[in-house]
Formats: sequence, C-alpha cells, structure tokens
Amino acid sequence: MSAFDSLIQQLIGGEDETAEQAALALAKFGEQALPPLLELAQSADRDQRWWALRTLAQIPSPRSKAALIEALRDPDINVRQCAALGLRHQPTFDAVPSLLEALASSDKLLSRLAADALIAVGHQAVPDLILTVQNGNPTARLEAVRALALIGDPRAIPILYSVLGEESTFMEYWATEGLDRMGVGITYVKP
Repeated sequence: MSAFDSLIQQLIGGEDETAEQAALALAKFGEQALPPLLELAQSADRDQRWWALRTLAQIPSPRSKAALIEALRDPDINVRQCAALGLRHQPTFDAVPSLLEALASSDKLLSRLAADALIAVGHQAVPDLILTVQNGNPTARLEAVRALALIGDPRAIPILYSVLGEESTFMEYWATEGLDRMGVGITYVKP
C-alpha cells in the first residue's frame, strides 16, 4: 500500500485525531488527491463524506469548490456545516445561491457558517444579502444583516438603516455595527 493510500485509509478509519492528521497530509498532495476525495464525498457513510469535505476545503480547486457547494444539500447537517465552513476557506460567487438557502436553515450553526462564507465572498454577495434582509425568514435576515455589516459595502447603508427600527436587539446591534464600520455612525434612541 502506498503512503497516499495509507493516508486515505487513515482519513476514513474512524479515529478523529488520526483522520485530522491524514486530512492535512492529503491536502499537500493537491490536485492528485482530488479523485479519491471526490469519490469519498459521495460515500453512503456520512463520516467519510465529512472527512472528504474537510480535506477538500484545504485544496484550492474549482472541483473542490463544486463538491463543497453540492454538499450544502447533503441530508446530514454535520456534512452541510462542514461544506459551509469549507466555502469560507474557498469563497466563490458560484456558491451564493446555495449559501443563501443554508442561511435560512433552522440550524443556527449552519446559518452562521453560511453567513461567514458569504462574508468571504464579499462585495459580490451584497445584492443577494440585501434581498435576503428584505424577504428572508428571521434567521436568514439576522445573518444577512451581520454579513452586510462585516462586508462593509456602502450599498448596504439604506437596508442597515431600515432595520434599526425593528424590535430585534441583534438586528439593531449588527446594523449599528455595520454603519459604524462604514463611518456612518448614528445615535438612535427608541421613543
């Protein structure tokens, strides 16, 4: 068995510490590691999918990004969370529609990780984030406001102002934070 094959076996062997070390070592193989990892990303075993995605997140490649985007629809929440985290490390505009769906998840961690990935996409995601603040569910709206605040794009100023009057302390916090970061600080007093 080659050293590479041995690393693949360690990755899927069920021992987390060993799998983490194998993931880091496999990532150093770059494109050469993609075929078996992409195959594992389709495995029936959720742990194998998770570890494959965790490794793919460390290999900059359009094929890695495509696998991470596809995994945002995985039936297992942990795999979806791993994919969203991976897309934070490999931001791509192609992921925006799938990340926006994840933003609306009832799983708060997935929603937060999707927002972080959208923040990594940056200015290209702003128009879609503004629409999410206008039309999304409460979880998606809050994470979209947070993302807009941290991206700091001036196109978000009107929508950040518009949420200041809402009853959500968190929405108000992130809107104020975003406006302050863009140098549009305000003093807002509720009547």
